[in-house]
Amino acid sequence: MLPSTAGPSSCSFLAFGGRIPLLLPVFGKDCCQVLKRAGLVQVGGVLLFSSFFWVQQSQAAQPRIVEVPAGPAFVQLPGASEIKARSGQTLQTNSLLKTKKTGRMQVMLDSGRQFRMGGDAQLRLGSANVELLKGSIIGWIQSGASRAKPFNIKTRLATASIQGTTVFIKYSNETFKVLSWEGTVTCETRTGQRYTLTSGQQLSLDLSSQTEEVKDYLEELDSNILKRNGVSSVPEGGEELFPEPGPNKFGEIKMTWKSLEPIAVDEAEKRLKISPLITGFSKPIDTLSEIQRELGLTLPSKQSSVDNLSVDGPSDY
Repeated sequence: MLPSTAGPSSCSFLAFGGRIPLLLPVFGKDCCQVLKRAGLVQVGGVLLFSSFFWVQQSQAAQPRIVEVPAGPAFVQLPGASEIKARSGQTLQTNSLLKTKKTGRMQVMLDSGRQFRMGGDAQLRLGSANVELLKGSIIGWIQSGASRAKPFNIKTRLATASIQGTTVFIKYSNETFKVLSWEGTVTCETRTGQRYTLTSGQQLSLDLSSQTEEVKDYLEELDSNILKRNGVSSVPEGGEELFPEPGPNKFGEIKMTWKSLEPIAVDEAEKRLKISPLITGFSKPIDTLSEIQRELGLTLPSKQSSVDNLSVDGPSDY
């Protein structure tokens, strides 16, 4: 006599990941349904894991403060009050960052794009760039990172664009200086002049020696910036502090830029040893080996980095 097909049988399948076999008692006619449901559970688990991984990647790509080795340093997010900057803090487009005295901080924008601010600096994070209001900054793109888009650092005077490069910019009431520590830096002024710097080359603008026409233009530009936004408030709606000038608006204004002699080896080594932006953090700048190779320099000693923290004022580099 044949056994009855109406009694319970068993149906085995692998749990999520295919590693844990499960043996469930089911009726034979329901085994197919169980397998279908098990498949849906596995698919759902994969989708849930993928979503979690995607969220983690999105969070990792959000701008954040990497390190604040010295204060005072502050952050003002859009629509919020100014607060003390801290390591690991996430940022948003239009965030305003400030340091005072010997304050310093390092910020990660997205994969491979980072910058460090020196003392008495102020800048705003744009959607795809950094807008420097005053002070010193060193920006770089790590070797091997995507170069699909350049890293732009904008000021009221010029925009420096880098791709796989390390650039230093100092901007004060008296001077504006750009130095390519390594790689190619394209510098385009607001009056239409364009300069290309390679490793060790420098560009300078002495603001005190400009013509009265240039000084009047700069005063007008400063007045417009203060009127629209103010350096102590966060602009709204993604408006740029330094929008591109209209066609020929400043075409007749010529600033006297100076292409300085390439930095000498001994001078470069000295700057690397005393610069808070290079060695005044928990570790030297990521592109230090590229700077060494390009300029033929030696690595700053660890003692130099420790001694540097006692420097009373912000270094030029």
